[in-house]
Amino acid sequence: MQEPQTEFKPNGEPQFAHLDGRRREKFPYEKDGDPLLNLRLRRSVSWLERAEKFYHSASPDPDMAFTCYWIAFNALYAKNPYTRSQGETASFKAFFKTVIGSDDKCKRAILSEINGNFLEPIKDLLNNEFVFEPFWKYQNGVERFENWKDIFAEDKLNVSEARCNQNVLDVLSVLFYRLYVVRNQIVHGNATWNGGRNYDQLRDGANIMAFLVPMFITSVMDNPKMDLGKPYYTLPIEAAQERNTTQVRE
Repeated sequence: MQEPQTEFKPNGEPQFAHLDGRRREKFPYEKDGDPLLNLRLRRSVSWLERAEKFYHSASPDPDMAFTCYWIAFNALYAKNPYTRSQGETASFKAFFKTVIGSDDKCKRAILSEINGNFLEPIKDLLNNEFVFEPFWKYQNGVERFENWKDIFAEDKLNVSEARCNQNVLDVLSVLFYRLYVVRNQIVHGNATWNGGRNYDQLRDGANIMAFLVPMFITSVMDNPKMDLGKPYYTLPIEAAQERNTTQVRE
């Protein structure tokens, strides 16, 4: 077993108990209200519980915490992966646009963290070419990415301007473009668990997701009329009705 690179110190307090209690009361699975929204929330909150077990553990595991936080986030925004015309990054940018446009309180809270606790971690991610997809495309011989350094510099400038203009959407979009590379490195087996080379971005990513994912879940609960679309992997009506005849674990 590899030794941890540095001591990992979680931020904040666990949010699962509060959010799951609220979900059970207001968004019960397969019962009342919008069944698709309730399903999204049930899935997302279930992965939030697992993420917080890794994140707030006596021996935290930022790799697994980040991965589970990402799944919880994905459960909120994911749509049909086979028929959509936009890519994954465009999908979560559309989600950010929906949330920010529906919830000014959420927008202000995120802006406060962007300019406060997460100012340095975001700068570190923006200065790290190893979480910048055009860098890897250039390294792997993909054409038209010889100018990746120019794109890299432009991204940093855009985020700086977005922060000054309080443009939360653009900051989140570029930030998650970086975090999506971290996600891909883990999920596709291109990173070593508890490895030294990607430890800093995993630590920062886990800390950022630990704040944002509960914030997104809360925003969706506060604004249940948000149009999040249909989750792709949803049981057909007949199968769901048959499943309701047996006990469903809430």
